[in-house]
Amino acid sequence: MIKKLMLAVAMLVASTGFAFAQVDINKADAAALDSVKGVGPSMSKAIMDERSKGEFKDWADFQKRVKGVGDKKAAKLSEAGLQVNGKGKEGAVVAKAESKPAKAAAKEAKEAKAKPADTKAAM
Repeated sequence: MIKKLMLAVAMLVASTGFAFAQVDINKADAAALDSVKGVGPSMSKAIMDERSKGEFKDWADFQKRVKGVGDKKAAKLSEAGLQVNGKGKEGAVVAKAESKPAKAAAKEAKEAKAKPADTKAAM
Protein backbone atom coordinates (compact mmCIF):
# COMPACT_ATOMS: atom_id res chain seq x y z
CA MET A 1 0.00 0.00 0.00
CA ILE A 2 2.79 2.42 0.91
CA LYS A 3 4.63 1.57 -2.31
CA LYS A 4 1.53 2.41 -4.34
CA LEU A 5 1.11 5.69 -2.48
CA MET A 6 4.76 6.59 -3.01
CA LEU A 7 4.45 5.68 -6.68
CA ALA A 8 1.45 7.97 -7.07
CA VAL A 9 3.25 10.85 -5.37
CA ALA A 10 6.38 10.27 -7.46
CA MET A 11 4.37 10.31 -10.69
CA LEU A 12 2.60 13.50 -9.63
CA VAL A 13 5.89 15.22 -8.78
CA ALA A 14 7.53 14.02 -12.00
CA SER A 15 4.69 15.33 -14.14
CA THR A 16 4.90 18.85 -12.71
CA GLY A 17 8.33 19.77 -14.10
CA PHE A 18 9.16 23.41 -14.68
CA ALA A 19 9.66 24.71 -18.22
CA PHE A 20 12.69 26.81 -19.05
CA ALA A 21 12.09 30.50 -19.51
CA GLN A 22 12.57 31.60 -23.10
CA VAL A 23 15.12 34.40 -23.56
CA ASP A 24 15.22 36.29 -26.86
CA ILE A 25 18.78 37.26 -27.72
CA ASN A 26 17.68 40.54 -29.35
CA LYS A 27 15.63 41.75 -26.36
CA ALA A 28 17.33 40.35 -23.25
CA ASP A 29 19.64 42.28 -20.96
CA ALA A 30 22.93 40.84 -19.71
CA ALA A 31 21.33 39.37 -16.57
CA ALA A 32 18.68 37.52 -18.59
CA LEU A 33 21.33 36.20 -20.97
CA ASP A 34 23.43 35.02 -18.00
CA SER A 35 20.43 33.09 -16.71
CA VAL A 36 20.56 30.77 -19.74
CA LYS A 37 22.57 27.64 -19.04
CA GLY A 38 25.74 27.80 -21.12
CA VAL A 39 25.89 31.59 -21.32
CA GLY A 40 28.35 33.20 -18.95
CA PRO A 41 29.41 36.81 -18.40
CA SER A 42 31.95 36.78 -21.25
CA MET A 43 29.49 35.38 -23.77
CA SER A 44 26.72 37.74 -22.69
CA LYS A 45 29.15 40.65 -23.14
CA ALA A 46 30.06 39.40 -26.62
CA ILE A 47 26.36 39.06 -27.46
CA MET A 48 25.59 42.57 -26.20
CA ASP A 49 28.59 44.02 -28.12
CA GLU A 50 27.52 42.38 -31.38
CA ARG A 51 23.87 43.28 -30.84
CA SER A 52 24.85 46.96 -30.49
CA LYS A 53 25.97 46.75 -34.15
CA GLY A 54 22.54 45.46 -35.17
CA GLU A 55 20.03 42.80 -34.16
CA PHE A 56 20.70 39.17 -34.97
CA LYS A 57 18.66 38.10 -38.01
CA ASP A 58 18.65 34.39 -37.29
CA TRP A 59 20.68 31.60 -35.69
CA ALA A 60 23.17 31.54 -38.56
CA ASP A 61 23.81 35.27 -38.12
CA PHE A 62 24.26 34.77 -34.36
CA GLN A 63 26.72 31.90 -34.87
CA LYS A 64 28.68 33.90 -37.42
CA ARG A 65 28.99 37.01 -35.26
CA VAL A 66 29.59 35.53 -31.78
CA LYS A 67 32.91 33.73 -31.46
CA GLY A 68 32.80 30.21 -30.05
CA VAL A 69 29.21 29.39 -31.00
CA GLY A 70 29.10 26.47 -33.41
CA ASP A 71 26.22 24.17 -34.27
CA LYS A 72 26.49 22.04 -31.11
CA LYS A 73 26.75 25.03 -28.78
CA ALA A 74 23.87 26.79 -30.55
CA ALA A 75 21.69 23.68 -30.20
CA LYS A 76 22.48 23.44 -26.47
CA LEU A 77 21.71 27.15 -25.97
CA SER A 78 18.43 26.75 -27.82
CA GLU A 79 17.52 23.74 -25.68
CA ALA A 80 18.27 25.84 -22.61
CA GLY A 81 15.78 28.48 -23.77
CA LEU A 82 17.75 30.94 -25.91
CA GLN A 83 15.89 32.25 -28.96
CA VAL A 84 16.72 34.46 -31.92
CA ASN A 85 13.74 36.55 -33.02
CA GLY A 86 11.40 34.31 -31.03
CA LYS A 87 12.62 31.08 -32.64
CA GLY A 88 14.67 28.22 -31.32
CA LYS A 89 17.39 26.62 -33.41
CA GLU A 90 16.06 24.05 -35.85
CA GLY A 91 16.79 20.54 -34.71
CA ALA A 92 17.17 21.54 -31.05
CA VAL A 93 14.80 19.93 -28.59
CA VAL A 94 13.45 22.25 -25.93
CA ALA A 95 13.50 20.16 -22.78
CA LYS A 96 11.49 20.53 -19.62
CA ALA A 97 13.47 21.23 -16.50
CA GLU A 98 12.90 18.89 -13.60
CA SER A 99 14.25 19.27 -10.15
CA LYS A 100 16.58 16.53 -8.96
CA PRO A 101 14.01 15.13 -6.50
CA ALA A 102 11.48 14.85 -9.34
CA LYS A 103 13.98 13.00 -11.52
CA ALA A 104 14.81 10.62 -8.67
CA ALA A 105 11.13 10.07 -7.93
CA ALA A 106 10.41 9.35 -11.59
CA LYS A 107 13.29 6.87 -11.72
CA GLU A 108 12.05 5.11 -8.58
CA ALA A 109 8.54 4.96 -10.00
CA LYS A 110 9.83 3.46 -13.23
CA GLU A 111 11.90 0.87 -11.33
CA ALA A 112 8.93 -0.01 -9.11
CA LYS A 113 6.81 -0.67 -12.19
CA ALA A 114 9.48 -2.89 -13.72
CA LYS A 115 9.85 -5.10 -10.62
CA PRO A 116 7.55 -8.13 -10.39
CA ALA A 117 4.97 -8.33 -7.61
CA ASP A 118 6.06 -9.50 -4.17
CA THR A 119 7.12 -13.15 -4.54
CA LYS A 120 5.62 -14.16 -1.16
CA ALA A 121 2.19 -12.98 -2.20
CA ALA A 122 2.45 -14.91 -5.46
CA MET A 123 3.17 -18.24 -3.67
